[in-house]
Amino acid sequence: MPNTRVLVADANSSDGTPAVVKQFRHLLKVRIIPGGLPSFGRNAGAGLAATPYVLFLDADIELASPSLIRRALELAQSKKLHCVTTNILCRDGSFSDRLLYASNDCFQHLSRWHRPFSTGMFMLFDKQRFDELGGFDVRIQFAEDYHLSKQVARKRFGIVRGGVYTTNRRFQKMGHARVARLFLATAFNFWNQSYFLRDHKYWETEASALPLPPQK
Repeated sequence: MPNTRVLVADANSSDGTPAVVKQFRHLLKVRIIPGGLPSFGRNAGAGLAATPYVLFLDADIELASPSLIRRALELAQSKKLHCVTTNILCRDGSFSDRLLYASNDCFQHLSRWHRPFSTGMFMLFDKQRFDELGGFDVRIQFAEDYHLSKQVARKRFGIVRGGVYTTNRRFQKMGHARVARLFLATAFNFWNQSYFLRDHKYWETEASALPLPPQK
C-alpha cells in the first residue's frame, strides 16, 4: 500500500540493495537508513517510527501469505500483545535445513508456557513497550532478538498462523551442527546476561564490512 512506510537499514551491502529498494518508491514509502549489526540497524529504524507497532524483518524473508502482517496486527491489537511472531519456513532448503527450522518453531511454541521468544526474522512489536525495554541491546552481536523477546511477559506474546520463508544461508555459512549448538546454548543461558555480551563469532565473515555500533 502507498501509505506503508518501509525503512531499510543498509550496512554498505554489496548486492545492490539500495538500488532495488528505490524501485519500489512508487508503491511504498521506502527510505534507506544507515545500518550495521542488527541491533544498531533495527533501533535506527524503530527510532524513526511513529506508529503504535513496528515490524522487524530480515533481508532474506518472504511472507508465506499476503495476509500475514494484517493477521499479526489484528492479533496484537485484539489481545493487547507486546510481541507477535510466526513460524520460520525454508522452502528451498535441504531436509536438514527444514528440520532445524521446524525444531526452532517447535521450541518457540513450547516456550509460550514459560519464557517465550521470537526471532528477528519476523517480529511485530508494540512500539511503546519496545521503547520501554530500550530496544535491542547494541552490545549484543548474536541473538539480540532472542534477548529482547525474552523480556516480554508470557501473556503478552503471540504466534500468528502461517509463516515466513527464509534461506539456508546461515547453515551454509556455519554448518548445521554449529547453528544447533548456538541455539541450544542460547536457550540454556536465557538468564545469563554475560553470555549475550560475549562474542560468539557469528559475524566473523561479515564483521569487517559492518560499522560497529556506538556503545551504551
